[in-house]
This record gives sequence, structure tokens and C-alpha cells, in this order.
Amino acid sequence: QVQLVESGGGLVQAGGSLRLSCGGSGIIFMFNTMGWYRQAPGKQRELVAHITPAGRTNYADSVKGRFTISRDNAKNTVFLQMNSLKPEDTAVYYCAPLLTSFNSWGQGTQVTVSS
Repeated sequence: QVQLVESGGGLVQAGGSLRLSCGGSGIIFMFNTMGWYRQAPGKQRELVAHITPAGRTNYADSVKGRFTISRDNAKNTVFLQMNSLKPEDTAVYYCAPLLTSFNSWGQGTQVTVSS
């Protein structure tokens, strides 16, 4: 059974930074394309960044140049470094593999950016 645990969220002022972490069991991150998603109140969950097994990364236009996804294979952990945060980045952030059948979402971590 896959279990994912996100952490590192918090309240930050606009322009600030946060680093999110995601640890998991039941899944080996380096063998999967892993993504960071976010869901703001009243909005659908969206993919903001992902990293492939080969280490290639891709970002949503809204976070490109500000967010960086990375992976620590030894610790089976995925990170999301978020810089220059904006109020519109406020959301619950989740990590998950990019699998259409995936449904074992973690509890997420709340990121709140004040203006």
C-alpha cells in the first residue's frame, strides 16, 4: 500500500520561500515520474511540477522560474523549493506519481501566502 506524507508548508509573506518535502512508502520515487500538485479552495487540483526517473523536470507556466522540484533517491523523498511566492500560490500541496489510476493521496501540506 502506498503512503505519502507531505510536509514543510506554512504561512509566508509574498516574496518569501518554502521548501516542501514528500516521503513515501510502498513506492520507489526514482522509478516513477513524481509530481507536486496543488488544490486551492474552490478549484481543481493542478499539477505544478514533475520529475521523471531520468531526472527531467517540467513546470506549469504559473510557477516556472520560481519553483524547483528535486529528488533524493537514497531517502525516497521529493522536494519542492518555492521561491518568490505569490498569494495565488496559496493551496494545499500534494505529491503523487503521475499515474492515471493513482488514488492513495496523502493529507497534503497547506501553503498560505499573505500579501
